[in-house]
Formats: sequence, structure tokens, C-alpha cells
Amino acid sequence: MKASVYYGKNDIRYEDVAVPEIEDGDILVKMKSCGLCGTDIHKAQHQTVTGPVVLSHEIAAEVVKVGKRVTRFRPGDRVVTAIHVPCFSCHYCDRGHFTLCEQFKPTNIEPGGFAEYIRLPELHVKHLTHKIPQGVSWEKAAMVEPIGCCLHGLKQAAITPGCSVLVMGSGTIGLLSAQLSAMMGASNVIVSDLSPFKLDLALRLGINHAINPAQENLEARIGEITDGLGVDLVVIAAGVSSLLPQAVNLLRRGGRVVVFSPFDQNNMVSIDAARFFRDEISIVGTYSLSSYEMPEAVEIISRNRINIDEMITHRWPLSSLGEAIEFAANPQHDVLKVIMQMDD
Repeated sequence: MKASVYYGKNDIRYEDVAVPEIEDGDILVKMKSCGLCGTDIHKAQHQTVTGPVVLSHEIAAEVVKVGKRVTRFRPGDRVVTAIHVPCFSCHYCDRGHFTLCEQFKPTNIEPGGFAEYIRLPELHVKHLTHKIPQGVSWEKAAMVEPIGCCLHGLKQAAITPGCSVLVMGSGTIGLLSAQLSAMMGASNVIVSDLSPFKLDLALRLGINHAINPAQENLEARIGEITDGLGVDLVVIAAGVSSLLPQAVNLLRRGGRVVVFSPFDQNNMVSIDAARFFRDEISIVGTYSLSSYEMPEAVEIISRNRINIDEMITHRWPLSSLGEAIEFAANPQHDVLKVIMQMDD
């Protein structure tokens, strides 16, 4: 089979690799669409993984073979899946912190999403794999996993009807989080970003306000929009640690910051710590998704509860993965979500 294999920065090879062998509880799927995630771009550009490795996990695929014990799926089924499975019984799982489970990160698909055929291990088949509803395209189905990640994060946010939400960063995760916040009842959703293209797209998606902090004073604009109260929630969807102290300053009393993006570990910032006691604010982190968000994300896609079509801006053949990563990583390009597809 064919796969785009990452060996190092600027060294991604479209080559023949072995088709994975499945066991009795596994299924083998053929990739139809696979999203290019921001983590894929980061890994390839900053060499945070050691090659050779097949990246990605935002998969929509067709079942081609099932193990003897598999009863929920059969060849020809259209499915989506995700990448990590918790144990459901440890200290963290018992308390609902599934992504902190020791089993979570070691579980994986084989070899990765940027391959022609992928083995979904038994745990993934049981807990993470779902059929794609009729009428949902392959490329829209590939957005199920990132939607699930955003749902997982927003569950930390305690969104209530009528609240105000600021999303800092208008990439795929930011614009999904903004749309989902509105879907959950937020009446005033604001995004900030430096990209005019992404800000224009946010407005086309129905976001109430789109602010470029290089051209406007963000704190002043938030004050105008919220009548001086500040926002109920800030979602940080960009890996810029300096956004954290600004997010804290933009919160109303009792507000919450949800940190979605990873920050540079060596970049320390100072925040107004007095606000924790004086104003009862909170800061929470979020990572990945649990098994419970997958069916929710499938339902959102199937009912068109948010606008996915306009978010998918580019499609590339799998053989051109290296070119697609370079294109998506260039801030000069008007690009949001890239979907990789098998070559014709």
C-alpha cells in the first residue's frame, strides 16, 4: 500500500509500506479523507517526532476487512475514528479525566492517517469508531475528530445561555469552538486573530465579532461589546503563551479561561494572581477528546448544526503531503482546513 511517511523536516516520502495485519477484534479500513491537523504541521515543521512515522488521525474511511469477533461493522461501512483510548477504570477515568489515563497516549492506530490502509485495534473498534451517517461526505466526516476535541474542551467551560465568549485564534479549532459556543447558547461570540482571511471567514460563519488586535485595541473592543463587564469565557486556541495574561484581564468576575493550545514550556508569563481570590476566576486546560464526544460530534455533523463546508479550504492528494504542509504553514496563504485524499 501507499503512505506518506515523515522522515524529518522537508523529508516526507510517498512510498510503499506493508498493509497492517489485523487480529480478531480489529478492523482494516481504507482512508478516504484525512484532515491535516495543526499538530501534524507542528510535528513536521519543528521535528518533535522521530521518523520514519506516518502522521495524522482525523480519519474518514471505508471498512475493507473485519476480525472474527467484530459484529458492529462489516466491509463497505463508512466510519470515523480517533486516536487514543482510556482504560475507563483507573483513578483518572473514575473521575472523568479520561485523557489523563496512563493508557490513553500509548494507544494508537496503525500506522497513522496518512496511509492507504489503517488498522483500527480492538479498543478503537469498541470505543471510538462510529458509522458515518448517510448524506455526510468523506471530507466532512474527517472533521468529526476535531469537533470532538472542541466539545471536550468546551465541557470545561460551563457555557450558559446568553453568555459571552472570546476565542483567541481563528484557526480550525478556534472557529469550531466559536461555532460550537454559539450552538451551546452563547449569545455573543467574538474571535480575535491577525489574519484578515480568517476574520472574514469567521463573520461568514456567523460569528458576531471578529477583531484584529494588530489594528484595534482588543481590551477596549471587548469592553464596548460587553458594556464593560468582560467576557464570561475565553478560549485560547493559539499556542502563544502571552495570550494567557491578556485572557485573564479580559474576563468578567467569575469568568473562566480554557487553554486549548499547547504553550512553549520555556516561555513563562505573569498573570494577575489576585483575581483568583478577588474575582473567583478560573483557568483550566484541555487536551484531545474522550470516547463520549465522538458520537456527539457525529450528530452535529449529520444535522449540519455548524458550518463545516466553508471551513474546508483546500484538498490535496496524499502524495503531495509535504507540499500541503508547507502551504498550510505559510501565514501568507489564505488557508484554513486542508483535507488529504488518496491519489486517483
